[in-house]
Amino acid sequence: MSADPTQVLAFETDCHIFDGCGFPAPGLHSFLFEPLVGDADSSVYFNKTMLLALLGSVIIVGFFWAAFRKPQVVPGKLQMVAETGYDFIRRGVVYETIGKKEGEKYVPLVVSLFFFIWMMNLWSVIPLAQFPVTSIIAYPAVLAAIVYILWVSLTFKRHGFVGFFKNVTGYDKSLGAVLPLAMVIEFFSNLLVRPFTHAVRLFANMFAGHTLLLLFTIASWYLLNGIGIAYAGVSFIMTIVMTAFELFIQALQAYVFVLLTCTYIQGALAEHH
Repeated sequence: MSADPTQVLAFETDCHIFDGCGFPAPGLHSFLFEPLVGDADSSVYFNKTMLLALLGSVIIVGFFWAAFRKPQVVPGKLQMVAETGYDFIRRGVVYETIGKKEGEKYVPLVVSLFFFIWMMNLWSVIPLAQFPVTSIIAYPAVLAAIVYILWVSLTFKRHGFVGFFKNVTGYDKSLGAVLPLAMVIEFFSNLLVRPFTHAVRLFANMFAGHTLLLLFTIASWYLLNGIGIAYAGVSFIMTIVMTAFELFIQALQAYVFVLLTCTYIQGALAEHH
């Protein structure tokens, strides 16, 4: 199988509208990649998304190491950019959601999550890569699982078993007769639905965005024939517009993910009444 977007764009490069060939629409095959190392039956398996995730991690670590290895009182350009990003997440997300006193210890985790997710999203618009790693559900699922385990462990540690049960079920005696139903709904919502939606929100946005980019890019090439050229121009403009919009969504989804992470941590630390 071949699912590399660059290969999709190269599919029947001499095929255009009115040539008697069908439109090579993007689909699930656009998110599957042949292994770079090993195969499905071997103990070693390494494909393009894994490579991008590894490179993204190296880039992030390298950037912050270069920015802070010799910190200056009057920061240089690189240190200033790194400090601005770090401080934005620390003050604008962690402090605002959890509070300065309780939240300080979680700043490294939240900052790491934000920049890792943002980098994984950005691969979608970087030449040669052109694929958002987070459009593969396994990556958002693992990140959501980390947050979920942290939330559960913090709730147990702070409130004990009884307090944990009250926290996840939204126990409130003032609800009266509807309390049992409300507790069941809250229980399934917090323990089952929460980690699922946390992962799927990021995955679905990146999956949909990449599909749209592929659609307009392939259409721009496919329509380059006869009167279809006019439509190809419109499709090309839409590709540019969607790329700009995708840049906004990439940063937004990273922000939403860490904002929800801080909300869950704050809920675990808060006293239940």
